[in-house]
Amino acid sequence: MIVYEYPFNERIRTLLRLEDLYEKFKFFVHQEHPMQHHVALATIFDMLEVAGRADLKSDLLQELERQKQSLLAFRSNPNVASDVVDAVLGELESVSANLVAAQGKTGQNVRDNEWLMSIRGRTIIPGGACEFDLPSYHAWQRRSAEQRYADIMGWFGPLAPLFDALALVLRLLRESGTPVKMIAVAGSYQQMLQGKVYQMLRLTVDERQGAIPEISANKYMLWVRFTTQGGDLKPKALEEDVPFDLTLCNF
Repeated sequence: MIVYEYPFNERIRTLLRLEDLYEKFKFFVHQEHPMQHHVALATIFDMLEVAGRADLKSDLLQELERQKQSLLAFRSNPNVASDVVDAVLGELESVSANLVAAQGKTGQNVRDNEWLMSIRGRTIIPGGACEFDLPSYHAWQRRSAEQRYADIMGWFGPLAPLFDALALVLRLLRESGTPVKMIAVAGSYQQMLQGKVYQMLRLTVDERQGAIPEISANKYMLWVRFTTQGGDLKPKALEEDVPFDLTLCNF
């Protein structure tokens, strides 16, 4: 099964982009080749670009607090497992405290490092990180994999609380919805949303169908059109019925 996600607003779009970058970073930083560590470092620079919004940290703190208050209201409900609620509340408290303790602007430690900024300035240019452009960076890449890993994780460290927070927020958002089985007749599906506000859509489809959803949505209507790929990989309309699971997520 393949899961496709569609954000309904810029706020969730930013979180999903950062999550994607974090997954990429985690993969490459645990590799050993200098080129793989170069990608990990360049990914940190990309994170700074996406997370540059000054209000991202405060947005996450506000959302964590909203989730905390919502869960506290469930505590008195006899139909809710109190141990599960307490576990999530503990996680919310811990993540919030770590995010509050992260002083200064997101990634300021990287921005204050002149050496890293010189590398960032060159990596923007195609092929700009060659050894004749950045001999000191070339020398750093010749260090052992363990040393490079320690350096990169040290630079990433102050960013970790932000990514722990967004991971928790996205997890709670994904768990807020219930999958519903749908069928796109002749490859097309429409649903009126009656103005109800959602944060994200999750669509699950069997990969054996070769169906790729093109999604468009606002607070009034959801539209899904399935396409497929030929030998040239160019999308073309799929005219057969496509069963799929639809999950509308909202805090």
